[in-house]
Parts: sequence; C-alpha cells; structure tokens
Amino acid sequence: MEGILNFEVFIRFLKNMFLSSYENKLDKKGRVSVPATFRAYLSSIGYNGFIAYPSFSYSALEACSQDRIEKLSNTIDSLNPFEEKRDYFATSVLSESENLQFDTEGRISLSRKLLNHANIKNSILFVGLGKTFQIWEPKNFEKFKVVAKKKAFQNRSNLKWENKQKGELS
Repeated sequence: MEGILNFEVFIRFLKNMFLSSYENKLDKKGRVSVPATFRAYLSSIGYNGFIAYPSFSYSALEACSQDRIEKLSNTIDSLNPFEEKRDYFATSVLSESENLQFDTEGRISLSRKLLNHANIKNSILFVGLGKTFQIWEPKNFEKFKVVAKKKAFQNRSNLKWENKQKGELS
C-alpha cells in the first residue's frame, strides 16, 4: 500500500510543474512533439498549448502557461505607462510571444523566428524549470548546464529551506 501511495504522490507532483528534460526531433514540417508530462500539466490547468518567447539572456526560448504570461503582463502594466522601461519589457516579451497550440498528436509548430533565436535546426530540448520551461538546441544547453551547475554551487547558500514545504508529507 505504501508503494502505491508514494507513486500517486509522485504522479500528482509531476502534474504540478514542469520537471526534467526531454529531447525530441523537429519534423520536416517544423513540428515537434511536446513531452507528455508537460502537456499533462498544461491540461490540468486548462490549456491546450503554451506561450513561447525569445529568452533575454540565452539562445533559448522561454515557455509558460497563459496565466503566467498574464501575470508577467500585469507586472509590466504596473510600471509607469510613460517610462521607457515599460515599453522595453512589453516589446521584448509580449510582442515577441507566440501562442502555440497542440495538434491532435500533442505537437506544436515553432515559427522560423523562434527557431532562429534558439539556433534550433533538428533536435529540441524541453527543459523543465518548475512553473515554466525553456526550449533549447541540445548542444547549447549542455554548454549552459556546465556554467549553471558551477554558478548554482557558488550561490547555494542563497537557497533558504523551510522546515516544511507546502504540500510536503510529514
């Protein structure tokens, strides 16, 4: 019974965020299959697709649910409407965002603009980041991951651990 309970907790956990990394091939029509766990999470919150936009910092794509991009839009809207910063954020994120819907086989079609930004030609790596995910060219991500691990190690003291996390079993 304990093994079944742990498995159910694990499945519920997977459905509540984007986790792990999955590599898939881009087909000749520019479509790629989105990982089933990512689709399951999006479906559980009522979406049949996701929003993608070019990353500020990397040759990668940022991806999130509709409610997450709305939250980002609200944050941008909270800035003074006459400040340049507001326009810079709106232009860099919102005007570059694309709403990507799943087809009947769980695939999406990425525009040439997004593929070019991420230097994607054949293979795509979906990288789970909790409430968001990124889309990378696999070799570029491997290079980034080396740097990320080193920086995470250097900054590990910044993570604060509460005694009991939300949803954690005692």
